Amino acid sequence: MELLYPPYPVPFLPKPSYAHPGDSLPVREEMLPVVEPSGEVIGMTPRSCAHGGFRFLHPTVTLYVLRRDSSLYLQRRSARKRLYPGCWDASVGGHVGYGEHILDALYREAEEEIGLCQFHPIAIKTYVYTCRRERELVSVFACVGDFSLRPNPVEIAEARWWDIKEIEDNLGKSVFTPNFEQEFAGIKDALLALL
Repeated sequence: MELLYPPYPVPFLPKPSYAHPGDSLPVREEMLPVVEPSGEVIGMTPRSCAHGGFRFLHPTVTLYVLRRDSSLYLQRRSARKRLYPGCWDASVGGHVGYGEHILDALYREAEEEIGLCQFHPIAIKTYVYTCRRERELVSVFACVGDFSLRPNPVEIAEARWWDIKEIEDNLGKSVFTPNFEQEFAGIKDALLALL
């Protein structure tokens, strides 16, 4: 999956209306592309508008870091996170900024969150994740190796290697984010096939 940016400027969303006048929109905020499920970029919006009431479909990246002993590196979300603070999640995850491409965002997020710079990402799947707060076009990748990882304490409360059986034993117990649990169920076999 790659984002398809048009050769012309895209509209700023949401368009001003009586309920949401343009002067009340945040202007010094991370801008995200608004996309179709195909990856076609149809607009841009502040991060706060991609979540909540507007729920514009926006792209995100997820990376699963594995070792040959079938352990998976997971991060525990910071207590400062608005969504699911303290829950365990994928190795790396984050938004794609406006003007950025999927792999650029993946490498940026991997370096920011766990200090991972040199790796070969393997595309696993792309899907639309929908919940009450947001709609994301998620591109999932994995990499396998014995990496030296350095979790960023600003982004992550802690990180460690989990055995696949240990993950399965903790599913449904509010240990993991709901998104992780749903995603893991759909990609576990693909992850194990890489080992």
